[in-house]
Amino acid sequence: MQTLNAHSNYSLLTGTISIQELVDLAVENKSKYVVLTDTNGMYGLIQFAKYALEKNIKPILGAFIDDPNDPEIHTIILARNNHGYSRLCKIITKRKLQDEFSLNSIMNEDFSDLYFITSSLKFLTTIHIDDKVRKHLFVELISSKKMKRQTRELFNFAGSKGLKYCASHPVFMKSEDDFILHQVLTSIRENSTLSNLDESKLVDKEFIYMKPDEIKKIWKSLPQALKNTDIIAEDCNVDFKFGIPKFPKFSLPEGESSYSYLLKICFKGLEERYYPITDNVIKRLHLELDTIQELGSCDYFLIVWDIVREARRREIISIGRGSAANSIVAYCLGLTQVDPIDQNLYFERFLNKARTSPPDVDLDFSWKERDEIVRYVFDKYGYDKVAMISTTVTFRARSAFRETAKAFGISNEEISKYSRFIPWTSARNLTSLSEKFPEAKEIAFEDEPWTSIISVASRLANFPRHLSIHPSGIIVTPEPITNYVALEFAKNKGLGLIITQPDMYPIEDMGLVKIDLLSQRSLGVLRDTLNRIQEKD
Repeated sequence: MQTLNAHSNYSLLTGTISIQELVDLAVENKSKYVVLTDTNGMYGLIQFAKYALEKNIKPILGAFIDDPNDPEIHTIILARNNHGYSRLCKIITKRKLQDEFSLNSIMNEDFSDLYFITSSLKFLTTIHIDDKVRKHLFVELISSKKMKRQTRELFNFAGSKGLKYCASHPVFMKSEDDFILHQVLTSIRENSTLSNLDESKLVDKEFIYMKPDEIKKIWKSLPQALKNTDIIAEDCNVDFKFGIPKFPKFSLPEGESSYSYLLKICFKGLEERYYPITDNVIKRLHLELDTIQELGSCDYFLIVWDIVREARRREIISIGRGSAANSIVAYCLGLTQVDPIDQNLYFERFLNKARTSPPDVDLDFSWKERDEIVRYVFDKYGYDKVAMISTTVTFRARSAFRETAKAFGISNEEISKYSRFIPWTSARNLTSLSEKFPEAKEIAFEDEPWTSIISVASRLANFPRHLSIHPSGIIVTPEPITNYVALEFAKNKGLGLIITQPDMYPIEDMGLVKIDLLSQRSLGVLRDTLNRIQEKD
């Protein structure tokens, strides 16, 4: 089994091999399956699963979890099925949000849909091992020359306790050439320089991708370890059903369906918007409603209508933007203020039956009152079913240069002399700055350590730096959010803001419904102007 801490690992900034590289290597070497285990997270699992399935490789989804109070206690947890995936989301969320989280305590819960694979002797000796545990617990035997003694101890422990074992090969790098990149990333994580870096924080140089034949050669004297690995892999089957929207449910009056209620509201809006009501207008409304019903989006439009209705009740100015203005349904619901009939706008640009992703209505609110509306959504639909969406902050040219130079021990003063001339561009352009950007022509990086710094920094292009909060996106789910994704605190834990671990792109791949509630300063100015006018009157 090749487990991976890829550079989707936002929390530790350790791995240097990307999801695409890992899967492509598996395809190249005709592997049947490949495993991803982010550390204390599920950041890259959805992209990983989608890409692996596109390449006809079976994705096995999991996470490497350690105990926050004792990092020597740790285990890999793999999802056997969809329910196991949801259980894993809940475990990771507890690990991130609860100060009292204990890895040992989850062994008292139902884990029949999970596999626990651990190389932690401390974890094995502190949990109660019964027949239920033996069925889903495997001792992880890692192929590493430096870990031979530990592996022997684990093998003997497994024999003494009647535990199964399996072969594992952690993958952090594509090749040993990536070790310097791993060192720099670890230095950034530890806020250290390369010269002062604690070597125990680094992974083994052997943890590079190995071909299946090489793995078999390592374990030829213990074939049962590989056999058990394959048994685990065959039994892990998570089906995401990408592209199928998961719409939340709107609370309806008795006797109403989401379609019938949406129809009534739209016709009421039609009477307010149009006079006289022509056959052309009615025909257009029915055409749109039929499409919305066929796509299963009625509840979505009711929820967005409810948000706008509440804003009006509170005298908060709002307006819809974007392609939603092409919809007479949006116009009749009061989401937009543009008449699509009068302006000859095509509904299909906004929504059509061939579309696989959920509709997307962007709503602007006054920057002073937008947070009030966000709180309303949380209160109305439940804190277990609403969350802010994360956004992934990646290394760009300046940040990659600054962080790499700091790792090399360069002072902030010296770094600033150069970084202020580096344009806002991809880190990939660092090696050719003087050729591509006039403002960088005076920068000379021909001498060491700058040559090495630029070489390493350019390889950080698009690596995740940390998670932040999407400026407008929230999700509302039909079931608890942790059935679908794991959650964590935003960067500043003290603010108490909880965000999804995946960002908006995997959220959309999962079919989860994103609602954009944007903060618009001009609407705040308009609100203030109207208030001043009222005060003078």
